[in-house]
Amino acid sequence: MSNLWDLEHLQPDHRIAAPGDTLASMFWQAAQARKDKVWMRQKELGLRRSWTWAQTAEAVREIANGLMSLGFAPHERASILSNTVIEWVLADLAILSCQGVSNGIYPTDAAEQVSYLCEDSESVILFVEDDEQLDKALEVRDHLPKLRHIVVFDMEGLRDMHDPRVMSLAALREKGRAWGAQHPAELDQRVQACRPEDLAILVYTSGTTGKPKGAMHSHAGLVYSVRGYNTVIAQHEGDERMCFLPLCHIAERLGGEYHALYTGAVLNFVENPETIPENVREIAPTVFLAVPRVWEKFYSGVMIALKEASTLQQAVYGWGIQVGYQISDRVLQGQPVGAWLKIQFTLARWLALNNVRKMIGIHRSRLLVTGAAPISPELIKWYLALGLPMLEVWGMTETCGASTAMTAKRIKPGSIGPATAYNEVRLDPETQEILVRGPNVFMGYLNLPDKTAETIDAEGWLHTGDVGTVDEDGFFRITDRMKDIIITAGGKNITPSEFENELKFSPYITDAVVIGDKRAYLTVIIMIDQENVEKFAQDHDVPFSNYASLTRSAEVQQLIQDILDGVNKKFARVEQVKKFWLLDTQLSAEDEELTPTMKLKRKLVQTKYAEQIEAMYR
Repeated sequence: MSNLWDLEHLQPDHRIAAPGDTLASMFWQAAQARKDKVWMRQKELGLRRSWTWAQTAEAVREIANGLMSLGFAPHERASILSNTVIEWVLADLAILSCQGVSNGIYPTDAAEQVSYLCEDSESVILFVEDDEQLDKALEVRDHLPKLRHIVVFDMEGLRDMHDPRVMSLAALREKGRAWGAQHPAELDQRVQACRPEDLAILVYTSGTTGKPKGAMHSHAGLVYSVRGYNTVIAQHEGDERMCFLPLCHIAERLGGEYHALYTGAVLNFVENPETIPENVREIAPTVFLAVPRVWEKFYSGVMIALKEASTLQQAVYGWGIQVGYQISDRVLQGQPVGAWLKIQFTLARWLALNNVRKMIGIHRSRLLVTGAAPISPELIKWYLALGLPMLEVWGMTETCGASTAMTAKRIKPGSIGPATAYNEVRLDPETQEILVRGPNVFMGYLNLPDKTAETIDAEGWLHTGDVGTVDEDGFFRITDRMKDIIITAGGKNITPSEFENELKFSPYITDAVVIGDKRAYLTVIIMIDQENVEKFAQDHDVPFSNYASLTRSAEVQQLIQDILDGVNKKFARVEQVKKFWLLDTQLSAEDEELTPTMKLKRKLVQTKYAEQIEAMYR
């Protein structure tokens, strides 16, 4: 059992885990070295099926040969429209092995967005997960003259379909076996011909301020970044990872798929987005990367469960977590932990904290990693009190993911850590914008040289759009997005993310957008956590007929007002929020107000709900 006051076991491993100067060569050399070891697992018919490296290599070879049998040429592009499943990884590695360019599309994207992304990337092959995603592709296929073939992972419900340009993944693999028998050396030649400087993947930004932009990443940049990751968050072949974030997002692509490819850590795929809580408990990952929304959800689940626990259970948890906070406070301050506190913490874990960890599914984790959005410092402290260091990383699509990272030896909640050793990070002396430079920085935006020139200056510094500070120890802190800073009518500069993060620490609030630019005071639009607020309503006999009526009930309004009052006490008067409005529409990833990573789009929300905002200022 690891202890928070002894973190030597978390120190990075700098050894080369898998050789290769391109992702393709790295994969094939890793597969050759690891052969019969398990790399991936996915649940099928209630049982987890394991994929060894040898089985993965066989499938990738067949798919790659199948692509070449269809005339897929070096440097051509292929897109993948699917949830996070093993077939996503197989298709991705096959495209790269063919010397092609791989692009991911969010499974929640509408047909119109699929059309734009396929057209902009000039994709000639489109992999889709199932009949639902195929429908989108067929709807726009006539507008995509360069799209030659569509390959379907799961043909359930499509057995009677006959379309010369649509085939199953199984049929593609069968074609690949036949073609590979006739051209046994072609794939190996393609892998060897792949150059580090070649374009490898496209990762489209979420497009919150216009059409998505395709960030181009080379093999060299990806390999460099993955090796860099392992000097920050070390993994090994004995590690169990959970693969559940969208693979078209840079976090899961680099921090999940490619990092596991490099280190040999086992990738466990969830059944679907709805089963994540159950799957975490089954998988019990040893290294766990997730976005703040997930960590908030776990915390709120524990808080709600505690309300239903017995008085004794609540008392034991209360004592145990306070002991945990005493330990974590000393660790954060770099102070020694006395023997008596260690004994109490061991007892606290045995009596209560281990049960909380098992309830979430993090009882085997040695560390947690959070990124992709700001997180409340209080949430990091809570996980620390459970005995688990949570390392915040910061980066963006354009930096290949993490550019700064907290180290287990020195954690500062509220900070995103110092610059990683593999890139430079500094503040612009005039604007305080965070700038990044290094081999991990992207090649530029596809088809958008002007946008690329705006983003990367003549000295190679990437302008991130994030404003921040840096302390005497080199630890950076994000204060806000440059475009999100609020300047009130009184001339006060407000960074809304700090207040929003405090609100989101409540189990009853999922997201929030603070309003107030050029206004006399601040207001906020809040998205409630449906499950937890419904539970609150049921426990307090609050009548409601649907989601909208739930948000309008006097009791729920008062619940949120009480939370707002508590958060306001932490801020200066000019920074306090005077009024709120609850979103009365239940949103999902398909709705335009949310990004694919389930964050509210600030500008769109302010435009779409302008009438409700104005009402708060009357």
